[in-house]
Amino acid sequence: MAKWGEGDPRWIVEERPDATNVNNWHWTEKNADQWSKAKIKELFINHIIESPKIGSVVIEEVDKCDGEARANNRKGKLIFFYEWEIVVKWKGHVNGSDKEVTGKIEIPNLSEEHDDMEDVDVDISLTTKGPEGDALKEMLRKGDGVKAIRAILSSYVSALKNEYATDLVKPKKGDEATKAVTKQAVAKPATQGQAHRNNETNMQNLDIGGGKLELSEINIEEEMKCTGQELFNALTRKDMIQIFTGGEAKMHEQAIEGGTFELLGGNITGKYIEVLPFTKIVQQWRLKSWPTGVVSEVTISIKQTKEDTKIAIKQKGVPTKEVESTREGWQRYYFHAMKRSFGFGASLF
Repeated sequence: MAKWGEGDPRWIVEERPDATNVNNWHWTEKNADQWSKAKIKELFINHIIESPKIGSVVIEEVDKCDGEARANNRKGKLIFFYEWEIVVKWKGHVNGSDKEVTGKIEIPNLSEEHDDMEDVDVDISLTTKGPEGDALKEMLRKGDGVKAIRAILSSYVSALKNEYATDLVKPKKGDEATKAVTKQAVAKPATQGQAHRNNETNMQNLDIGGGKLELSEINIEEEMKCTGQELFNALTRKDMIQIFTGGEAKMHEQAIEGGTFELLGGNITGKYIEVLPFTKIVQQWRLKSWPTGVVSEVTISIKQTKEDTKIAIKQKGVPTKEVESTREGWQRYYFHAMKRSFGFGASLF
């Protein structure tokens, strides 16, 4: 008879606080249905698919997401089962046209049986008829579009296997202490909408040095010889912002709601409140030289026409003494800089 604590380690139950599934020996399963639906919506909604030669579309809504997903652990091995039927709605424009095209993308069956995403069927339908619709449909069906769609599906599968299943394999004896040492606490941020409302209230009642600071509003309009998509990209993509500002932009690779930005060596800072592809950007925006606590709200509206693209800036909460210099800054460091860097001042159509 073996002594206490000796013998084949496969049969020795380690001391664990939860006393469950030691060494991941037993079959465990997690229902990933709700997580998957949320992740699929996160990946698809507001995703931009563009082809420089044809045009661009933005996915507006996940119209249907039916199916199931399970993550299983057996003897430390992770096994995944999933099967989804997905339908999303999109809208887009062909380069040089202001006609809006709408349609749907249908993925009739996404499952673990697809070893290669190329085997996943992607069907495209139109709700807007005409040559513009046909061009965008072909782009989504065969060109850059279908590659982008399959890339989104691949991102979901990767997230299921790497994000969702992280705690499915239980740590072995001794791992708990290591995990406790390395784990870092992350503070939960306030909701974006509440933070925005709080900022508006603070701006309306701002007192500097015992006296109320006078705030004003700026309205600027400019015409750009480019498409709405090109102008939107110039204002939201890190690589393009760095080109026309001539310096490092501290931000995500693409503007996202809730994401912060820092431009021109920290002289301009802020946060993206709303990012509506190709048409609207709302920011919290301030200059470093402004009095402490002063943050303006900038709404950038983009409207493409047959001849050009019009951009309108509405900025609320600007210190009255800074109105002229701020207006000049928009012209010099944004409009003129983009025209010079990207040719937006030259005739396009």
